[in-house]
Amino acid sequence: MDLYIPLKRFFGFNKFKGLQKQVIKSILANENTFVIMPTGGGKSMCYQLPALMLGGTAVVVSPLIALMDDQVKSLKSKGIRASAVTSARSFREIDILLNNAALGAFDFLYVSPERIQTPLFKERFKQMPVNLIVVDEAHCISEWGHDFRPSYLNIQSLRDARPTIPIMALTATATQRVKDDIIEALSLNNPYIHEVSFY
Repeated sequence: MDLYIPLKRFFGFNKFKGLQKQVIKSILANENTFVIMPTGGGKSMCYQLPALMLGGTAVVVSPLIALMDDQVKSLKSKGIRASAVTSARSFREIDILLNNAALGAFDFLYVSPERIQTPLFKERFKQMPVNLIVVDEAHCISEWGHDFRPSYLNIQSLRDARPTIPIMALTATATQRVKDDIIEALSLNNPYIHEVSFY
């Protein structure tokens, strides 16, 4: 499979960075994937390219509105359909957005871990053409991580609702204890682990 054609088409790049190509191949092979890569190492490309190649909607769980807004803005600037479910939106706006998502209106839907627990999101998630579940800043799932957020433990419900969809966990740094927690909490059975050295 030639990954360079979609890389050029969607993002305008001619080559991959570091382990990006191997990571993308593992997602395209429907494997659960765990990526530990320093900030600036190109983590976003690891899920964005395979999600676009698979068709459907990638649901990306992210902890910060600013991060989500940046990603949505960047994708939209490339003509890629993206949106975010955040507390900045009214219930009515979220209702319409999730209706559209259920109809396949987005390539990427960003959502906070708190939002995935709402009855509205749970119901619409079952109807979405989901191709990939992405957990950004995955260290937040572990109480041993430096940013523990209990709401991250809710991500397992997405996994339960769509057990055949591959899941990708991304983090910039993780001790062995945190890695083990992430693998267990997300039921990443025998995941492909891609770890980029900081040196």
